Amino acid sequence: MQEVPFTVDAALLMKRLRGWARELGFSQIAVADVDLSSAEPGLQAWLDAGHHGRMHYMAAHGLKRARPAELVPGTLRVLTARMDYLPRDTQPGTEPGWQAVEWAGLAQPSQAQISLYARGRDYHKVLRNRLQKLADRLAQEVGPFGHRVFTDSAPVLEVELAARSGLGWRGKHTLTLSRDAGSMFFLGEIFVDLDLPPTEPVTAHCGECSACIDICPTAAITAPYRVDARRCISYLTIEHDGPIPLELRPALGNRIYGCDDCQLACPWNKFAQPAVLADFDARPGMAGTPIAVLLAWDEAEFLRRTEGSAIRRIGFTRWRRNLAVAAGNALRLRDDTALRAALQRAVPGADALVAEHMAWALSAPTRPAALSSEPPSVGAFE
Repeated sequence: MQEVPFTVDAALLMKRLRGWARELGFSQIAVADVDLSSAEPGLQAWLDAGHHGRMHYMAAHGLKRARPAELVPGTLRVLTARMDYLPRDTQPGTEPGWQAVEWAGLAQPSQAQISLYARGRDYHKVLRNRLQKLADRLAQEVGPFGHRVFTDSAPVLEVELAARSGLGWRGKHTLTLSRDAGSMFFLGEIFVDLDLPPTEPVTAHCGECSACIDICPTAAITAPYRVDARRCISYLTIEHDGPIPLELRPALGNRIYGCDDCQLACPWNKFAQPAVLADFDARPGMAGTPIAVLLAWDEAEFLRRTEGSAIRRIGFTRWRRNLAVAAGNALRLRDDTALRAALQRAVPGADALVAEHMAWALSAPTRPAALSSEPPSVGAFE
């Protein structure tokens, strides 16, 4: 990048940027400085503890994540962006709320539960495309400038940048929280060589609340602001490519891709906002579908159904591994002839990883049990 002298009215430019961003589906735009040195000790301690699991790229990039100007030489500021992702048909403030609907889905053991963010189009593609359009619009205003766009696809401390720029604060579950939008949004960044004035951070408002920590099914939130990925259901069902540890399988319940529990329990998410883009509406088969139906998909069907979806990245093997665990958990709660038969039909041709998980599922003892769809109580917040 080459530094570009910045001579236009910064306040006016930010006002225009926010308007262009809204037209592109973003809800908020802010500006962060690139000095993240105070975040380096925490990042290094997290890596040293092995909390990144088998995400070897995290260790490979090391502290580069906290050094934007090393990742993209010449970077002076980072434009941070928020894009809400609840499906457009979500009605904030109505009963039952979207959180209650999700808790009810988790209480249906034979129904596959997919994290809300992944039910529509792949957010990487949506945000990258629209961030680039925002950068192009900015270039029309100020002339050519050096930049690069990111969305969860490079060594970038997204939450740290979001917090420093005032998009929100880091919650105890390590996600960005906003008083106006909870945590149900994606983050994106544009690294720029423009000397834009940084926007002010906001104060944290988690108070004494520990709802996210208390609700985590696998106790992956080991302390406020610290997550051990090796225990996190999102990591286990998406990033982890080996066998899911036996002792953690029951805690996965019917979650086959990701986990929203810490967000469902967060009081601030009663303020979560629906998306303005159709991209994040749930696709057929991605919400409320029986596990038995998904087990019947062959690889061609999986690829067809997940085209343009973030889910495709895990591949058919991990998809069926996750389904097998969910099926085994359902059979532990009550016998289900259709589900057991679907598992048995899926065994032939399964590779060793999937076959082991399916054998575990089919050998699971059954016993009657009741599940509650009542959401958990949450702590007080400021």
